[in-house]
Amino acid sequence: MEQIKAIAKMCHEVHRAYTAVMRDPLKHWHELEQQDKDAVIEHVAFLILNVEAEAKAWHDAWVAKMIVAGWKYGPKRSIKSKTHEHLKPFHHLPEKQQVKDALFHSVVKQAIHAG
Repeated sequence: MEQIKAIAKMCHEVHRAYTAVMRDPLKHWHELEQQDKDAVIEHVAFLILNVEAEAKAWHDAWVAKMIVAGWKYGPKRSIKSKTHEHLKPFHHLPEKQQVKDALFHSVVKQAIHAG
């Protein structure tokens, strides 16, 4: 489990660097709420178990999980309304979101092979 957490931290920090370049900065790992860390850890665990899956596989699984939890598509993310702008097919996501997901997937794959 410690290795998964370490990979999750690394993936988040790579993601944070990417979003900073896109002028949409994220918090550092140590600043995240535990539920946000758990979501990244879950993402990493999914990719470890499905290492041969394409980058869109996680997105598809995440969409299904969110829909089961009562979320729906909305033009802006809202916890109160349970809407999220990324609850749509992977190929309809903005390019920068697709790149972020592919980058995350690539970091996990490299960490597994290095590991």
